Amino acid sequence: MKVRSVIPMRIAKTGYIVISVVLLSLGILFIILPDISMRTIGKMLGAVMVLFGCIKLTGYFSKDLFRLAFQYDLQFGILVLVVGLIVLLKPSDAISLLFAAMGIALLADSLFKIQIAFDSRKFGIKKWWGILALAIMSAIVTAVLVFKPSESARVLTILLGATLITEGILNLFVAVTTVKIIKHQYPDFIEEDYFETEGENK
Repeated sequence: MKVRSVIPMRIAKTGYIVISVVLLSLGILFIILPDISMRTIGKMLGAVMVLFGCIKLTGYFSKDLFRLAFQYDLQFGILVLVVGLIVLLKPSDAISLLFAAMGIALLADSLFKIQIAFDSRKFGIKKWWGILALAIMSAIVTAVLVFKPSESARVLTILLGATLITEGILNLFVAVTTVKIIKHQYPDFIEEDYFETEGENK
């Protein structure tokens, strides 16, 4: 029986790390340059969200050992991809909804990561508490962005930057601590065949 290729898992893990660094860098940029045009922000975030969505979908189908980091990434990956395409292709129409859309998407991701933290604890991952702490911190910062405490584009851009920084750190930590790649991992259907054979023998 052939073992499963680790290439998709490596692509997913590397992609997660890369997109985390991109989110972190964008967050710092938005805080340093809060007066950047909304159209530019829309195009940059649209492109990043499309990439993020593709990476999440790749992660979901990669089937790493623990299945923790990517377990919710099918639906969320599609959501992020669609929102990213809308923002990227029609930035002028979507700009009024940009901050809310980003806030809701990233808030959902933070909440999913809280569940991943508790799942990690069940798997015996020692740093599960780090995922939980970062996820709660990210959720709080993102919730502030969603509720828009100010109509000032400058303030919202700074909040968006802070949100991207916390999200980047969170995703980086999750990728490093929960995505395990082993070279001799067998396909899932071996277990299914085993249970079917066992049932037939009864």
